[in-house]
Amino acid sequence: MQAAVAPVDTSHLDSPPKPKVVDGWPKVQHAFGQVTAVTIDLQGNPVIFHRGSRTWTAESFNESNHYQLVAEGPIPEATIVTLAAADGAVLAERGAGIFYLPHGLTIDRGGNMWLTDVALHQAFKFMPGRDYPSITLGHRFEPGASRSHLCKPTAVAVASTGEIFVADGYCNSRLLKYNAAGRLIRTIPQPPEFLSLQVPHGLTLLEHLDMVCVADRENMRVVCPRAGLQTSHGEGEQAATIQEPDLGRVFAVAAYGDLVYAVNGPTSPMIPVRGFTIDPRSETIIDHWGPPFENPHAIAFCPNGSAMYVTEIGPNRVWKFSLGN
Repeated sequence: MQAAVAPVDTSHLDSPPKPKVVDGWPKVQHAFGQVTAVTIDLQGNPVIFHRGSRTWTAESFNESNHYQLVAEGPIPEATIVTLAAADGAVLAERGAGIFYLPHGLTIDRGGNMWLTDVALHQAFKFMPGRDYPSITLGHRFEPGASRSHLCKPTAVAVASTGEIFVADGYCNSRLLKYNAAGRLIRTIPQPPEFLSLQVPHGLTLLEHLDMVCVADRENMRVVCPRAGLQTSHGEGEQAATIQEPDLGRVFAVAAYGDLVYAVNGPTSPMIPVRGFTIDPRSETIIDHWGPPFENPHAIAFCPNGSAMYVTEIGPNRVWKFSLGN
């Protein structure tokens, strides 16, 4: 998932760019854990967030959403890995001994890294080169639904204005909007807004359309409420909604100009696992694409729109796609 819209113009295209698998990437397959997120750094290289030797199982949480394996400590392996865009070689690793159950990752325009951990019930901002977060949202190992709590947060999107959107998440089924300093300024939905979310699992911003698009996973749709980046006018209006029979459970979304690319996950034998190209303005699916995915979980574009990456959590792998018509 990425922080902002890729600066590409899609208005002149007769058809949307079709993602094509880059064969032989990476040159060497890596032994990652569950690859839950992918973003792009300021040099155009993909950065992934993975769970190392840890997996999310039925024993990970109790009925009140408290993480049950705190005593095992944080994941000992490096969980954040930078790969070379050219060949997929490992360029850098970090994040060992910090996270318990990684989920979301994005890098904003300033190079700051935003991550979510569903076990910790927190979202973090790490400034470039820093090993300690400059902003922490939520309370450590404390699930909750108050203004200061998070509960299994899934994703973060950051606008060019510095405003922060957090998908919260598996329990609360809401979006939280913060100012650049991390002060909560809006909850989505809020009265009189009628928008029922069920596991908002991924986020992407289309700033020029003032939309924040959500992978509303268990409702099997993509919804795009007003982001309210320049003005609060329009906040609470009916969200653009894309929901068609073949969409299935939507796990991730990424903006590309005026379009949104999405991936679903296992839903039913009748619904293929694949990628979708969506026009949020007309609220339609305009294309399908992809190899035979099994469990795609995240998607991100290079800022110049030249490549796209999709990660899976079983098999634990990263796909690279080129974009052409």
